[in-house]
Amino acid sequence: MAEPTFHKTVTLAITGASGAQYGLRLLQCLLAARVRVWLLLSDAARVVIDTETELTLPEGEADTGRFLAELYGAEAGQLTLFEKRDWFSPVASGTGAASSLVICPASGGTLSAIAYGASNNLIERAADVALKERRQLILVPREAPYSEIHLENMLKLTRMGAVILPASPGFYQKPQTVEDLVDFVVARILSQLDIEQTLLPAWGQS
Repeated sequence: MAEPTFHKTVTLAITGASGAQYGLRLLQCLLAARVRVWLLLSDAARVVIDTETELTLPEGEADTGRFLAELYGAEAGQLTLFEKRDWFSPVASGTGAASSLVICPASGGTLSAIAYGASNNLIERAADVALKERRQLILVPREAPYSEIHLENMLKLTRMGAVILPASPGFYQKPQTVEDLVDFVVARILSQLDIEQTLLPAWGQS
């Protein structure tokens, strides 16, 4: 039997900023769009997911990967969760990394580490690879208010070629639920990735 083919591959990292719903909903939409996803979860992201959602992730990357794949209906081989120090994973090298990396949500600490090239874990290394290879890097910070440090790091990363896409939902679509607000941000991310989406109509369309 032939292996399934996917439209593209996207690396998705979820860090410990509030707003785990954005990352999980993006994961769900990417899988539904038949995109192969290489997933990275920080330790703090696990804590936030447990705090902000009804999900309780199992311990260990293999069990967590299987849990999320089943939860969101991933096809065989479509979702891979890499351990935070798996330096042999494709995302750790310019020769293997996907063309797009999204960090959603992106904590202030993650922004800082990426801006200064820390590469202390696989998320930071994946972002370093994206920047050095001039590939698409989308950062979705969820913080309020921003300090001067946050703003300086976001400006620095923008000048390096990253896209800063704050988790700031709009209201012109007349949202009725919290899920509508989450979908607004996820739709903007999907558009940046050039992935067709029906969560939010284009401006001027109903």
